[in-house]
Amino acid sequence: MLGKRVMCVDDSPIMLAKLKQLIESLGYEVCATVQSGHDALRLYPELIPDVVTLDITMMGLDGIETAKQLLAQHPDARIVMVTSHGQQNMVVKALKAGAKGYVMKPIDAAKLSEHLARALELGKVYE
Repeated sequence: MLGKRVMCVDDSPIMLAKLKQLIESLGYEVCATVQSGHDALRLYPELIPDVVTLDITMMGLDGIETAKQLLAQHPDARIVMVTSHGQQNMVVKALKAGAKGYVMKPIDAAKLSEHLARALELGKVYE
């Protein structure tokens, strides 16, 4: 996966630092870490990352709405939700919004690796 670029979106600076370190340890390049859905929407066209990780719960624009807007503007965007929400209805909402994967916090490196890799495969949805 060397050379694949990831944008990480989470409102927690601590979580962003951990996520960046983990993603880079998996062989990806983290091209941006941003703390809001608005920043993600603004930066995406400049950076065109291969994958975007999104937290669901964020101030302002939440991850599900960010995913909807991002995919409306950039239908080829690939999104993996990385969140503490484990409720079935949130999983369904995220996948309906267009997420290609869903990884729970605390993050399991193998699970994250699997979902990032699968998100890059033809945009298929995996649980």
